[in-house]
Amino acid sequence: MKPTSILLGLLLALPLIVTAQQNETVGASPWGADDEIGTLNMMTDLTRLEVLSQIQSGRTYDLSVEYFVGMPSFHALGDPGYQYWLTHTPHGTIVDNPNGLGETMNRKVSYTGDAISMYTHMGTHIDALNHFGLNGKIWNGFTPEVHLGDKGWKKTGAETIPPIIARGVLIDVEAYKGQLPENYRISVNDLKKVLKKQGVSLKKGDVVLIRTGQAKHYNNANHYLHNYPGISLDAVKWLVEDQAIMLLGADNLSLEAFPSERADNWVPVHTYLLAEKGVMFIEQMYLETLANDRVFEFAFIAASLKLKGASGSPMRPLAIPITSH
Repeated sequence: MKPTSILLGLLLALPLIVTAQQNETVGASPWGADDEIGTLNMMTDLTRLEVLSQIQSGRTYDLSVEYFVGMPSFHALGDPGYQYWLTHTPHGTIVDNPNGLGETMNRKVSYTGDAISMYTHMGTHIDALNHFGLNGKIWNGFTPEVHLGDKGWKKTGAETIPPIIARGVLIDVEAYKGQLPENYRISVNDLKKVLKKQGVSLKKGDVVLIRTGQAKHYNNANHYLHNYPGISLDAVKWLVEDQAIMLLGADNLSLEAFPSERADNWVPVHTYLLAEKGVMFIEQMYLETLANDRVFEFAFIAASLKLKGASGSPMRPLAIPITSH
């Protein structure tokens, strides 16, 4: 079955999932009526300096995936896949002479150029706070009628996302439980047990990364997209409300699993984090090397492209081990 058919089938199955309903309301920011970055306000010069001062080596882990034609992405709703093409090639410039400098020059100086086209929510990327809303509003009460123009959002666009430097914690669920079943939802109990086994405690303002093991299949789109596990709504609430984390990330396609655990919301984890709590998150991360080396605490350093008005942006996160405290 094609990935598109799989995802559409999961979405169509939503009415079959029934849980207790609860009120969902867009959050008003404690950082003020003009706030556009939510919990990233928890970062300060002091918190950044604190984590950087704990770096113990130059060992650096790249937490991003590669972009390539055929890479896995969420295209069930019609969003475009990744496309790459060459605009100039060494031999082509000799034939076409686009610079007007002639064959001799173009044989001496080779020239390669290329271009890409892609959905902003592909590969390792961060979701901006305008990505999902509730009842006609996004985080902090901004509305499309007032704040969305033909060239993107005037509020909470990806260009507002600051560089992120904070303590990072890996919660390696797969290492603890083994291969996760299809559509498995990671529970609060799972997170607590993994953290206990790893000997790590969470702190206010942490960046928490959840490893499901799905990144092992990233180069095989059919396998990567097929019935992937994700985090449950209760587990996310525990991280945000009880542990006061600042940012969340995972190695699967959409953070949460499908079909939805609620009958009245097809992406309850997304709307809870983005619209209700102002918590951004990173999807499609590569956490395998970090997990293999059992690096559970690190300085998390990342920046996204400043795509004005966009609902998400590619990101290149790094992890540098720190001393434990």
